[in-house]
Amino acid sequence: MPDIKYCSKCGTQLDASAAFCTQCGTPTVAPTFTYTNNPSSAAYNSDKNRIAAGVLAIVLGGIGVHKFYLNQIGLGIVYVLFCWTGIPSIIGLIEGIIYLTSTDEVFFAKYVR
Repeated sequence: MPDIKYCSKCGTQLDASAAFCTQCGTPTVAPTFTYTNNPSSAAYNSDKNRIAAGVLAIVLGGIGVHKFYLNQIGLGIVYVLFCWTGIPSIIGLIEGIIYLTSTDEVFFAKYVR
């Protein structure tokens, strides 16, 4: 009898070697975490970098560049539409600080999907 596991989202029965749920597409394994040559910095299977996102949010957050960088296109458009009010600049500054002060694990889990 082959090993069996279940999807954490929809409960579909899956083969133990399945990386994604065949029903809903939910990943069945945690993102892999590998160390680069610098032990203090971590790299995930993503091209997104929390430092780059933080700097973009602080410098160009008023027009939502950091949202486009993180593939949150809808929010990026909202930032562009309301950039004349100055509110997105304040939010971008706050988000930039949050990105820069969070750990790589937290940043990846919350903002890189």
